[in-house]
Amino acid sequence: MKSNFEGTVIDVETIGEFHDQYLDSRRYKDQQLVIFGFINSHDLEIFCAEGEGAVSKLIEEIRKIINGLERPFYAFNSGFERGVLFYNLGTKIDFDRELQRGRESKAGVVRELGIPNYDDPFFDSGLKCMIAWKNGEFDKAIAHNRACLLKEREILLKRGYIKPAELRFVR
Repeated sequence: MKSNFEGTVIDVETIGEFHDQYLDSRRYKDQQLVIFGFINSHDLEIFCAEGEGAVSKLIEEIRKIINGLERPFYAFNSGFERGVLFYNLGTKIDFDRELQRGRESKAGVVRELGIPNYDDPFFDSGLKCMIAWKNGEFDKAIAHNRACLLKEREILLKRGYIKPAELRFVR
Protein backbone atom coordinates (compact mmCIF):
# COMPACT_ATOMS: atom_id res chain seq x y z
CA MET A 1 0.00 0.00 0.00
CA LYS A 2 1.31 3.44 -0.89
CA SER A 3 2.36 5.78 1.88
CA ASN A 4 1.74 8.95 -0.08
CA PHE A 5 -0.21 11.04 2.37
CA GLU A 6 0.33 14.51 3.72
CA GLY A 7 1.78 14.73 7.22
CA THR A 8 2.99 12.31 9.88
CA VAL A 9 1.32 9.53 11.85
CA ILE A 10 2.73 9.37 15.39
CA ASP A 11 2.38 6.47 17.81
CA VAL A 12 3.90 6.22 21.28
CA GLU A 13 4.30 3.43 23.81
CA THR A 14 4.35 4.11 27.53
CA ILE A 15 4.61 2.54 30.95
CA GLY A 16 2.74 3.75 33.99
CA GLU A 17 -0.71 4.35 35.38
CA PHE A 18 -3.74 6.00 33.84
CA HIS A 19 -5.88 8.31 35.99
CA ASP A 20 -9.33 7.69 34.53
CA GLN A 21 -10.99 9.93 37.10
CA TYR A 22 -9.78 12.94 35.06
CA LEU A 23 -11.32 14.03 31.77
CA ASP A 24 -8.34 16.25 30.92
CA SER A 25 -4.60 15.81 30.36
CA ARG A 26 -4.07 14.66 33.97
CA ARG A 27 -5.31 11.24 32.87
CA TYR A 28 -1.83 10.78 31.34
CA LYS A 29 0.38 12.52 33.93
CA ASP A 30 2.00 9.27 35.12
CA GLN A 31 2.52 7.75 31.67
CA GLN A 32 6.26 7.50 30.99
CA LEU A 33 7.11 7.69 27.30
CA VAL A 34 9.38 4.77 26.32
CA ILE A 35 8.90 4.45 22.53
CA PHE A 36 8.24 7.16 19.94
CA GLY A 37 7.47 6.12 16.38
CA PHE A 38 6.36 7.94 13.27
CA ILE A 39 5.55 7.25 9.65
CA ASN A 40 5.16 9.70 6.79
CA SER A 41 5.45 9.48 3.02
CA HIS A 42 9.25 9.17 3.29
CA ASP A 43 10.14 7.35 6.52
CA LEU A 44 9.14 4.99 9.25
CA GLU A 45 11.30 5.60 12.33
CA ILE A 46 11.10 4.27 15.87
CA PHE A 47 13.05 5.52 18.86
CA CYS A 48 13.13 3.25 21.91
CA ALA A 49 14.54 3.83 25.38
CA GLU A 50 16.20 0.55 26.29
CA GLY A 51 15.53 0.71 30.01
CA GLU A 52 14.42 3.45 32.38
CA GLY A 53 17.92 4.93 32.43
CA ALA A 54 17.61 5.75 28.73
CA VAL A 55 14.26 7.57 28.93
CA SER A 56 15.81 11.03 29.34
CA LYS A 57 17.90 10.47 26.19
CA LEU A 58 14.73 9.45 24.30
CA ILE A 59 12.95 12.62 25.49
CA GLU A 60 15.86 14.77 24.30
CA GLU A 61 15.86 13.05 20.90
CA ILE A 62 12.10 13.66 20.50
CA ARG A 63 12.56 17.33 21.40
CA LYS A 64 15.16 17.61 18.62
CA ILE A 65 13.02 16.06 15.88
CA ILE A 66 9.36 16.72 16.62
CA ASN A 67 9.16 20.26 15.26
CA GLY A 68 10.82 19.11 12.04
CA LEU A 69 8.23 16.43 11.30
CA GLU A 70 5.84 17.11 8.46
CA ARG A 71 2.41 18.45 9.42
CA PRO A 72 -0.41 17.62 9.88
CA PHE A 73 0.04 15.19 12.78
CA TYR A 74 -2.25 12.15 13.04
CA ALA A 75 -2.77 9.64 15.84
CA PHE A 76 -5.28 6.89 16.43
CA ASN A 77 -6.17 8.37 19.84
CA SER A 78 -4.63 11.83 19.74
CA GLY A 79 -5.72 12.62 23.31
CA PHE A 80 -3.33 9.92 24.50
CA GLU A 81 -0.39 11.14 22.40
CA ARG A 82 -1.06 14.80 23.23
CA GLY A 83 -1.34 14.08 26.97
CA VAL A 84 1.74 11.85 27.09
CA LEU A 85 3.85 14.31 25.10
CA PHE A 86 2.63 17.23 27.24
CA TYR A 87 3.82 15.63 30.47
CA ASN A 88 7.00 14.11 29.06
CA LEU A 89 8.22 17.00 26.90
CA GLY A 90 6.79 19.81 29.01
CA THR A 91 5.04 21.43 26.05
CA LYS A 92 1.82 21.11 24.08
CA ILE A 93 2.10 19.37 20.73
CA ASP A 94 -0.97 19.90 18.58
CA PHE A 95 -2.43 17.02 16.60
CA ASP A 96 -4.52 18.09 13.66
CA ARG A 97 -6.22 14.81 12.81
CA GLU A 98 -7.60 11.76 14.62
CA LEU A 99 -7.99 8.24 13.24
CA GLN A 100 -10.22 6.87 16.02
CA ARG A 101 -13.95 7.55 15.81
CA GLY A 102 -15.54 7.61 19.24
CA ARG A 103 -14.40 4.94 21.65
CA GLU A 104 -13.70 2.24 19.05
CA SER A 105 -10.72 -0.07 19.52
CA LYS A 106 -7.88 -0.19 17.04
CA ALA A 107 -8.21 -3.98 16.92
CA GLY A 108 -11.86 -3.64 15.90
CA VAL A 109 -11.07 -1.12 13.16
CA VAL A 110 -8.21 -3.28 11.87
CA ARG A 111 -10.54 -6.28 11.72
CA GLU A 112 -13.38 -4.28 10.11
CA LEU A 113 -11.12 -2.83 7.40
CA GLY A 114 -9.28 -6.12 6.73
CA ILE A 115 -5.90 -4.71 7.72
CA PRO A 116 -3.15 -7.29 8.39
CA ASN A 117 -1.50 -7.72 11.80
CA TYR A 118 1.94 -6.69 10.46
CA ASP A 119 3.68 -9.17 12.79
CA ASP A 120 2.43 -7.41 15.93
CA PRO A 121 3.44 -9.81 18.73
CA PHE A 122 0.70 -8.36 20.95
CA PHE A 123 -2.21 -8.10 18.47
CA ASP A 124 -2.99 -4.45 19.37
CA SER A 125 -2.56 -4.88 23.14
CA GLY A 126 -0.70 -1.89 24.54
CA LEU A 127 -0.74 -3.49 27.98
CA LYS A 128 1.21 -6.50 26.69
CA CYS A 129 3.68 -4.11 25.06
CA MET A 130 4.12 -2.27 28.37
CA ILE A 131 4.86 -5.55 30.16
CA ALA A 132 7.33 -6.65 27.47
CA TRP A 133 9.19 -3.33 27.63
CA LYS A 134 9.42 -3.57 31.42
CA ASN A 135 10.83 -7.09 31.01
CA GLY A 136 13.53 -5.85 28.64
CA GLU A 137 11.91 -7.34 25.52
CA PHE A 138 12.60 -4.20 23.51
CA ASP A 139 12.55 -5.95 20.12
CA LYS A 140 8.96 -7.10 20.73
CA ALA A 141 7.92 -3.64 21.93
CA ILE A 142 9.47 -2.06 18.83
CA ALA A 143 7.74 -4.64 16.60
CA HIS A 144 4.43 -3.69 18.22
CA ASN A 145 5.03 0.03 17.59
CA ARG A 146 5.99 -0.66 13.96
CA ALA A 147 2.80 -2.66 13.46
CA CYS A 148 0.73 0.12 15.07
CA LEU A 149 2.23 2.68 12.69
CA LEU A 150 1.53 0.53 9.63
CA LYS A 151 -2.03 -0.20 10.78
CA GLU A 152 -2.69 3.46 11.48
CA ARG A 153 -1.35 4.42 8.06
CA GLU A 154 -3.80 1.97 6.50
CA ILE A 155 -6.69 3.28 8.60
CA LEU A 156 -5.85 6.78 7.36
CA LEU A 157 -5.65 5.69 3.72
CA LYS A 158 -8.75 3.47 3.82
CA ARG A 159 -11.19 5.68 5.71
CA GLY A 160 -9.62 9.05 6.46
CA TYR A 161 -9.64 11.05 9.67
CA ILE A 162 -11.73 13.30 11.87
CA LYS A 163 -10.98 16.45 13.83
CA PRO A 164 -9.64 15.55 17.30
CA ALA A 165 -11.71 16.31 20.36
CA GLU A 166 -10.47 19.16 22.51
CA LEU A 167 -8.13 18.23 25.37
CA ARG A 168 -7.81 20.56 28.32
CA PHE A 169 -4.19 20.71 29.50
CA VAL A 170 -3.70 20.86 33.28
CA ARG A 171 -0.42 20.64 35.18
